Amino acid sequence: MDLYREEILEHWQNPLNFGVIDNADLVVEQVNPLCGDEVTFYFKLQKDRWTKRQSAKGYRGKFARDTSEVSSAASGEPRLWRDSSEVEELRIADVSFTGSGCAISIASASILSENIKGKSLKSLSKITGDKVLEMIGGSVTPARLKCVFLPLEALKRLRDRVKS
Repeated sequence: MDLYREEILEHWQNPLNFGVIDNADLVVEQVNPLCGDEVTFYFKLQKDRWTKRQSAKGYRGKFARDTSEVSSAASGEPRLWRDSSEVEELRIADVSFTGSGCAISIASASILSENIKGKSLKSLSKITGDKVLEMIGGSVTPARLKCVFLPLEALKRLRDRVKS
């Protein structure tokens, strides 16, 4: 892959989901100390459960999707969830990022942010380095892997944070 191919340059110059989400439920920052690239992700979460609809005669056997917003971390609640089963229900309703760095790290954050919208927090563990390389369209030189994987490292921090 040409490191600065057209798509990478487009995502660098006009990144998708760039900006701050006010009242984000989670904020995760990651810095590459070797080159100074940095990325901060902002997540707005929602609960995502399937519950049986209840009528006056009892359950109808159909399911309704509960997509109630998760209480904001800024509201003073110590946690967004009570137990690990609730974490599995949380879905990324919206995501954005800010940061500075080389074209490949900003493009990677842009592409990754677009690909995780609507996904469950649990499903983030399935995103690997190979998956990120596939998302951006190929391979890069070994010297640039840290740039490509910077946003993925931020997601790993998010996963670790919600597990605790």
